Amino acid sequence: MERVSGERDVATIIAIALIASVLGNLLHEGVGHGGACLLTGGHARVLSTVHFECSQDSRFISAGGTLVNGIAGFLCWVALRFANQAHGRLRYFLWLLMTGNLLSAGGYFMFSGIGNFGDWADVIRGLSPPWLWRVGLTLLGVVSYLSAVWLALRELRPFLAERDWRRGGAKDLTIIPYITGGVLSTVAGILNPVSWILVPLSAAAASFGGSSGMAWMTQYLGTRFAPRIPTEPFKLQRSRAWIIAALVVAALFIGVLGPGIRFL
Repeated sequence: MERVSGERDVATIIAIALIASVLGNLLHEGVGHGGACLLTGGHARVLSTVHFECSQDSRFISAGGTLVNGIAGFLCWVALRFANQAHGRLRYFLWLLMTGNLLSAGGYFMFSGIGNFGDWADVIRGLSPPWLWRVGLTLLGVVSYLSAVWLALRELRPFLAERDWRRGGAKDLTIIPYITGGVLSTVAGILNPVSWILVPLSAAAASFGGSSGMAWMTQYLGTRFAPRIPTEPFKLQRSRAWIIAALVVAALFIGVLGPGIRFL
């Protein structure tokens, strides 16, 4: 069965991607780093889209963002188990949030292991021998990233129509959110209160780099990595509510969280 043109509305896909991207960022910076800061007796100083500043430093605070991303991704996967009969837009939002969080977690491990920069470079700093910790971190990143891609592809299958099973199909469900999240994070990151260097090293790297699996994962649809299953056309009709909510959320993300929020 061929997918009818317009059955999946691009504006609504962008809207859902914007909200999922913002929520993923808040989970990492605010809930992850911020929560770890409060749990260890610290005080929040600055929260932006690319960094969180605590009154104290610890390995736990540095690791908090990635840990929360991983937990959130798992919870979204569990939620998908109970959302089979839910509205398609909600299910797709859960899939995007799951995928973004899990790819972000795996990406941070690789990024810090290879580049010796970022959250997990701070976690392993001072541990010996440093080369062994970096190699281990890199390998953990590769395994967790590929596992996230595998899970995301398998959970993507119920959203596919017949024509999406061709090699590299379903790009509207993966490439559009990938570009949307990357552009949003980069634009907001330009306004960060620390330094312009965080734009390529954090905003762009975490979004375009960390989520890059979404740009190529559909090449493996129908392979042993993601075997074909019977599917019906996935309808995602235009939703003014999602679009309006996304515009408001994106504006606040860029205009308020971009320059950073300073706490007393």
